[in-house]
Amino acid sequence: MPLWWPLLLASVLFGIGVYGVLVRRNAVLVLMGVELMLNAVNINMVAFDTYFRDVLHGGQTFALFIIVIAAAEIGLALAIVLMVFRTHGHIDVDRLRSLADRDEPSVADRDDARAVEPVETSDLDRLDHRGSGLDHRGGVR
Repeated sequence: MPLWWPLLLASVLFGIGVYGVLVRRNAVLVLMGVELMLNAVNINMVAFDTYFRDVLHGGQTFALFIIVIAAAEIGLALAIVLMVFRTHGHIDVDRLRSLADRDEPSVADRDDARAVEPVETSDLDRLDHRGSGLDHRGGVR
């Protein structure tokens, strides 16, 4: 088999993976794009290992390590995606801003935080044991 066949397949897979990472907004589809790129690298490793007839089979060994690392990466990434879905209710990577670095709050934000009035003790008496202030019918006590 000529060397360019697996290289062509790997380049097509890598291109589809890059497209999936750059264009998709869904975190699961981004992870699928990363997996496609890793599989394209595996195809290249095995193709060059076979083409050069390496005695130690270094390309196949590296491909095996890449498969193991990809399995660990996808397990950790899916756990993060599930945590993000539970906290935010979506997995749209463009809408996730809570994980970004934030600057310190401005002076106006700090002044607004100080302007909040304290809760009086009479208001605390109306709260139920869960602290919601609502009775079982949804009305305020």
